[in-house]
Amino acid sequence: MVVRPSVLRLLDRMADLPVLVLSAKGDVLAWNPLAAALQGDMSAWPRHRRNLIWQRFLGSSRCQVAADPGEDEAATRAAVGTLRAAQARYPRDADLARMISELRRGSPRFEELWQEGRSAAWRAAIKSIRHPQLGTITLDCDTLLLPDTDQTVLVYSAEPGSPEATALDVLRATGLQQL
Repeated sequence: MVVRPSVLRLLDRMADLPVLVLSAKGDVLAWNPLAAALQGDMSAWPRHRRNLIWQRFLGSSRCQVAADPGEDEAATRAAVGTLRAAQARYPRDADLARMISELRRGSPRFEELWQEGRSAAWRAAIKSIRHPQLGTITLDCDTLLLPDTDQTVLVYSAEPGSPEATALDVLRATGLQQL
């Protein structure tokens, strides 16, 4: 799936915020350096595992999103609902069907939520991200929808002057280096 050059320019211009571009099924299509510093080097993941939903249920990414149990439950339900909505839009997508099948076999929690039959879309939320060196960073996560490509831009931000803004400053300075 191709990310438009104009969207890639947005990622470059938003250098002081972590930004990712996702497909309808949660594939991470593009990200900026600050997103990698916050959530780990996604280029190290095999391309077929570069999916936020797969990582949530079956992966071992270095950062955990939704550190709080209530927030984790809401994010987990939203992830499953997002895949169900993608399946409804793309019923003949073999890669999507394969991923859903793998998730259903590999994660009892995914299977349980899949059976509930709820659909959802990526939505704005407060996300607590457990960073291996900086601890838990709670950020606003806004979703910008690109309906003509069925892609979503996730933008993380913090209130200026907050401890979270300071954590983003540290990540901006250190990048992917271990602290």
